[in-house]
Amino acid sequence: MRFGIRLIEYLGDTRELLRLAVAAEQAGVDSLWFPHDPFMRNTWVLTSAAAVMTRRVQIGGVGINPYTTDPSEIATYVATLDELAQGRCILGLGLHTDSMVAWTGRDTTHYMAVMRDAVALIRQLLRGENAASDSPHFPWTDQCYLRFKPRRADVPIYVSSFGDKFHELAGEIGDGCQPMVTPPAGARHTVSAIERGIARSGRPRNQYTISGCGWLSLSADGALAATKMRGMIAYFGPYLEEEALAKIGLTCSDFAPIKARTDVGDYAGAQALVTDQMLKLAIVGTPVQVIRQIEDLASAGVDEIGLGGPLGPDPDAAIELLGREVMPYFRA
Repeated sequence: MRFGIRLIEYLGDTRELLRLAVAAEQAGVDSLWFPHDPFMRNTWVLTSAAAVMTRRVQIGGVGINPYTTDPSEIATYVATLDELAQGRCILGLGLHTDSMVAWTGRDTTHYMAVMRDAVALIRQLLRGENAASDSPHFPWTDQCYLRFKPRRADVPIYVSSFGDKFHELAGEIGDGCQPMVTPPAGARHTVSAIERGIARSGRPRNQYTISGCGWLSLSADGALAATKMRGMIAYFGPYLEEEALAKIGLTCSDFAPIKARTDVGDYAGAQALVTDQMLKLAIVGTPVQVIRQIEDLASAGVDEIGLGGPLGPDPDAAIELLGREVMPYFRA
């Protein structure tokens, strides 16, 4: 099991996120990830700064999409970051959901076809090829090639996907996949869909990385860890899909009273409505409890766990516990 940290912007401003990135590397994580969402802090700036401030960890964005940024720009970003990080870049390409991109007026109806074409074009550019294309989504001319030689022609591309069909496509066209594992109980189903795509590609399973993202709240005090996670679930739980919720016996209607509270700004009232069953959407508890939950993800076929969300009541303490107690258990 590999370990990554997803540094969401709710953890702090740009400097705070970078400080946590350095702390995570010192704790021994394998990768650092910065989610890329419309109207949020810019991932390209964060990953570039992290590349200079760290020495060992792999660095990537999550959900960099080919709608608000053209694949030609994504390819130059990846090649430049990989040069800056001296071969430590991973491209997280895809969508967390099609609704965020739709805010900007883009039509995401054919997002799977767009993703397939974008991955192919970015790979061509990184290999130093001319990427002239007759794709209806990217009708590129014969002037579409990089004017510099990338450090690596094979920078890994991890596809950020959702839903069974998109997961299958990620398995087919990616070097890895970045699905959400919320709840962790749904991981086996998600892995099965990705592995169908891997089989379709003909690639050996051990050459592919399933990097599942789980919300984490880790603390020496399990009650405090649960309290912190209730806030995360109150805010994001109402946006989860029915299929995912069903894995732990919940429905979207269960979150309707919570959303009604958040819609009027009553976040304390919303948090008070989060049940213990809803906490199963996340990885929550003491180091021993968190180890058990990550063991379940490993047995489901997850190769890397990207730990995001609040991390814990105290993010620094959570990262320290992760490095001192959780990761050594798996590496022993």
